[in-house]
Amino acid sequence: MNANVGKLDRIVRIVAGIVLAVLYFNGTLTGTLGVVLLVVGIVLILTALIKFCPLYRVIGMSSCRK
Repeated sequence: MNANVGKLDRIVRIVAGIVLAVLYFNGTLTGTLGVVLLVVGIVLILTALIKFCPLYRVIGMSSCRK
């Protein structure tokens, strides 16, 4: 796996993931939509931590500097 998530992209993913998690655990996001968005937030955080996004690989995109 080559890194394809750049520094700014990682920061945005982590912030968005934390916001979604806080909204879910705060009770703002509930029900099925809340669970789906929580999973999306977890995926965003994980892809930021490992610096790899499978969707970027599929579409041939990279936000890393070469």
